[in-house]
Amino acid sequence: MISDVHGNAFALSAVLREVRAAAPDLIVNLGDQAEGSADPARALDLQAQLAEQGAVEVRGNNEEKLWPGGRRSPLSQQYGAWLAAHTDPARLARVAALPLTARALGGAVLACHGTPDSAWHSLLWVWDPAGYYRARDPRSLRSALEPLGVEVVLCGHTHRAGMTRVGDTLLVNTGSVSDQVDGDPRARWTLLTRAGRDWHVSFQAAAYDVEAAVTWACTHTPFGNGEAKLLRTGTMDARGDGVWEGPQG
Repeated sequence: MISDVHGNAFALSAVLREVRAAAPDLIVNLGDQAEGSADPARALDLQAQLAEQGAVEVRGNNEEKLWPGGRRSPLSQQYGAWLAAHTDPARLARVAALPLTARALGGAVLACHGTPDSAWHSLLWVWDPAGYYRARDPRSLRSALEPLGVEVVLCGHTHRAGMTRVGDTLLVNTGSVSDQVDGDPRARWTLLTRAGRDWHVSFQAAAYDVEAAVTWACTHTPFGNGEAKLLRTGTMDARGDGVWEGPQG
């Protein structure tokens, strides 16, 4: 599964080479497909091709920014105007219309970007206003997962990979393809394998040409400086003037 491509076609291409080598039965895309400046039009095209090949998709919070009135800050509005002028409107309309959740494998798996109820909130990790993630309270997590009646819940949004089991439900928070938070700029994806009711999770990191992504952003967009800081350092705090504004942005 993949999540949080954030318009980085260079990172996505590296991930897809590894995904195709693994030859999974199903690809799940957990959203935030376009919001970034390392060739987002190509990133959208690549993800549309995955959908045409049967990938399961849900919308992220950044897809909701594509809705009328969905952009909150001046920076987000500036980026939205640039994105609309430099990508296929049909591609943007397609991802804006994706569902909040999707089920797969006969209902055994539920996919969402943040939580089943909101693309802006998160399940495994909770964003603290002080500027960091903390683990969700176990009782709160149990109350969120048990009513779903599924074996696995897949989510993204936090740009931080992790997993836990709550009762009979496995919760997997996949890492992000782009815009890392842990200081490692490699692109992330997650391989989930199943044997009966037993699931195995393997978090993957794919090296890619960060400098090529930076060069593209600096050459083609007004957001190159922020993109360069983020992609080179692999930390969200470094972005400064970028377009990804955090899980509540």
